[in-house]
Amino acid sequence: MNSPHNADELYAMANAFRQSRILLTAVELDVFSLLGEAGRSSAEIAEILGTDPRATDRLLNALCAIGLLEKEGGRFLHTDLSSRCLDRNADAYLGNLGHVNHLWDLWSGLTAAVRRGHGPAREPIGGRGDDWREAFIAAMHHRARTQAPLDVNLIDLHDAERILDLGGGSGIYAITMLRVKQDLRATVFDLPDVIPITRRYIAQAGLEDRIETRAGDYHMDDFGGPYDVVFLSAIIHSNSAEENRTLIRKCADALRPGGQLIVQDFIMEEDRTRPAHGALFALNMLVATEAGDTYTAEEVQLWMEGADLSAVEHRETQTGTVQVVGWKKKS
Repeated sequence: MNSPHNADELYAMANAFRQSRILLTAVELDVFSLLGEAGRSSAEIAEILGTDPRATDRLLNALCAIGLLEKEGGRFLHTDLSSRCLDRNADAYLGNLGHVNHLWDLWSGLTAAVRRGHGPAREPIGGRGDDWREAFIAAMHHRARTQAPLDVNLIDLHDAERILDLGGGSGIYAITMLRVKQDLRATVFDLPDVIPITRRYIAQAGLEDRIETRAGDYHMDDFGGPYDVVFLSAIIHSNSAEENRTLIRKCADALRPGGQLIVQDFIMEEDRTRPAHGALFALNMLVATEAGDTYTAEEVQLWMEGADLSAVEHRETQTGTVQVVGWKKKS
């Protein structure tokens, strides 16, 4: 991340939220999906959206100013980038921006969260509504779609027959592992309101016969098994340290002898200032959860060793995360 070097750059950093808010409002209104190849006038877009004509025009002008639209003869047109990434009809559509938009209000409460030590009380994920849930799973799927093949390449699946993708969301990691190893079978465990979304992604991948789903709360419910691999991607940052200690014990209990537990997340160096994206993500969990955080490799290793997992190793991925891997003794 670039650091400011003078007062002007510092001021620009403080004002960077303006461009972010312009983009997110346009995404929230789905402006980019209305333009088509010929573009539209601001009056036409306002009529379709039911928004104020003058305000809509100013928003579209601002999108031109920051390079996300072009304007010709009073009509607003896509740039190459916006047509590829911001039109929901495009293959490379950034569906994860819907989730970023939901984070806006939470980050506005950062000062209050620092004062009290946690984010505001929130509905459990199951109670946040279909729109939030769909946007969240789409965001996680979009992020992992390109990352999963690189991450899975680090995992030894040679002797594995059955895996558990815990809190698997869309099931993208289970899907990727099964594409790597043709005789592998998987279970994706997630909340009851998430599992119907999971099944859609599994069906799109054509893997209904090799991936089963299991609905429950990983804090309270049984995982089934035993499994050769239990995989936790982007899970521990949502929990407190004590919750993670208990969760990792449950994961270890669900392994076959000789099986492996893989925790993949933003793992911090001991001084917690690096990596930079992990330090920022710790604040994301501060504003979004009651007790979530980013954790160090030593913390995760101690949880694993406390669950009688051994030969713990750390693997840096190419995607900014770390895999901490522990093995269950064979006898």
